[in-house]
Amino acid sequence: EVQLQASGGGLVQAGGYLTLSCAASGITFDDYAIGWFRQASGKETEAVSCIRSDGTTYYKDSVKGRITISSDNAANTVYLQLNSLRPEDTAVYFCAAGFCIAGGSSFDGAFGFWGQGTQVTVSS
Repeated sequence: EVQLQASGGGLVQAGGYLTLSCAASGITFDDYAIGWFRQASGKETEAVSCIRSDGTTYYKDSVKGRITISSDNAANTVYLQLNSLRPEDTAVYFCAAGFCIAGGSSFDGAFGFWGQGTQVTVSS
């Protein structure tokens, strides 16, 4: 069974930081790209970042410079470092497995496997 588990969310003040983790089972990151998405309450899902098996990374323009994606393929784990957090970063963050390529202000791709997400809340 393919499972993706996002973790590491929490409550943090503006200007703070969090590191989110995406742990996978049933797949390997050598075979899939991993994307991070977020959805604020009542709003559309946003594509935040993606990392491919060859190490290529993509970022949403509005978060570039504050967010870093990295992977430990041997551990089947991808990390999303959230720095200088702002209240508008508040959302449920999801990781997903699929593929991604350069496109628009973030990235294009298709993702067939999704985790349940982890809540990030940034207070002012």
